[in-house]
Amino acid sequence: MTTIILLLILPLIILTGCAPKEKQPAPAAGKPALMWFDATANFATLSHPDSIDFYLQKIKSIGFTHAVVDVRPITGEVLYESALAPRMTEWKGFTRDTTFDYLGYFIRKAHELGLEVHASLNVFVAGHNFHDRGQIYDGHPEWASMVYTPTGEIIPITEQKQKYSAMVNPIEPTFREHILEVLKELVAKYPDLDGLILDRVRYDGIMADFSDLSRSEFEKYLGEPVERFPEDIYAWQDKGSAGVDYVPGKHFKKWLEWRAKNIYDFMALARQEVKSVNPEISFGDYTGAWYPSYYEVGVNWASNAYDPSQDFDWATPEYKNAGYAELLDLYTTGNYYTHVTLEDYLKDTTVVKNETDYRGARGTWYCVEGSCNNIRGIMNGRPFIGGILVDQFYDKPQDLSRTIAMNLQASDGLMVFDIVHIITKDLWNEVEEGFKMAARGECGPSESAAGPSGNAAGTSESAAGTSGNAAGSTDQGNATSEPQP
Repeated sequence: MTTIILLLILPLIILTGCAPKEKQPAPAAGKPALMWFDATANFATLSHPDSIDFYLQKIKSIGFTHAVVDVRPITGEVLYESALAPRMTEWKGFTRDTTFDYLGYFIRKAHELGLEVHASLNVFVAGHNFHDRGQIYDGHPEWASMVYTPTGEIIPITEQKQKYSAMVNPIEPTFREHILEVLKELVAKYPDLDGLILDRVRYDGIMADFSDLSRSEFEKYLGEPVERFPEDIYAWQDKGSAGVDYVPGKHFKKWLEWRAKNIYDFMALARQEVKSVNPEISFGDYTGAWYPSYYEVGVNWASNAYDPSQDFDWATPEYKNAGYAELLDLYTTGNYYTHVTLEDYLKDTTVVKNETDYRGARGTWYCVEGSCNNIRGIMNGRPFIGGILVDQFYDKPQDLSRTIAMNLQASDGLMVFDIVHIITKDLWNEVEEGFKMAARGECGPSESAAGPSGNAAGTSESAAGTSGNAAGSTDQGNATSEPQP
């Protein structure tokens, strides 16, 4: 009987690719584990103190250490009483009691349990295109990003109804002033808040921003007029069966460099402003993990000691100066891949296309283990917390456990987005099992996957461009089957 049982178990271990390995790194012990609470997806459920009590106790019992509470969804409304921004009191027909201090209650209860609370805010966005709702729709159309579409038109993002987020031009001065004041107000209002995690501190994508303001400011940076705008940045080209793709113009690389500098400058200023109110608060950020294509959204989240021009042909030698890892007290990144191990990926090198990507790509970046391996090489020793998108595992819940285990071991912690998915599909057992697997050293990085010594191994391979968006989310906020409910 013993022989039969062992023969049955052995194939299961081989198939999962998560057999215990020798010389495993230290698993989850002592690492932060963050559970995200999306603002709108959980709006009705978390409008009651007893629900908050229950779910905070639940995540604490499993091993989570932080609650990330979304308080500024993509509409630009906030979930607390503010003198600067409209308060969200209703969502999809449900009205919340305005006397209930949602964030204040979260902080008090979490601290009783020994959990930290970090407030999340979606930054360069101020409207929901699916509902024509938000600040851009309520008196601030000038904030809307202007996008250069594959048809050659430059239009407000509010006209792109296939995109749920009405993104803002990151250099629009009145919006920048507004959002910085919102950040300072929040920190002052909640002195016991442990930290902030900024989200969507980026451009919408490669198509943004092509406003007159952006042209003028870029020409100042460049030191000369752009004779053919936007074609000297890039031009759209029909490549037949491969679809319409962008072809870089003579100023393309400098444009990317300038956009990344704009984001860096904002992050540096935001940190300074927030710390002026509360020097002890943690200043954090979320981005997608797909660095090889993250230039499309104007973000360099790597260390400024890493020079991407040595690995990627889209980067100038100066692009590295916009690396902002050193500005952060906490950084979490979306390892939003269904392949967990390098072994998984090498068996199925399908093109991966994340939501911010115009093009798909291949490479070792596009699985959880490979992503963590490559991120190590560009962070110059700075810690990072690997994040997962739970709804990617609805059809394979066992892989939810595996990706939790991998992130806990291969990165410096875990971020789970979002609790609504776990509640809806009752995936608590799978989440708990992921913690147990990490503690046992299962489904961790292989010895051959040690981090690169200085550069980004496994760069992406561009695939055919398309004009559509892929499923999945780069930002926190895609918390149900409807993007950003």
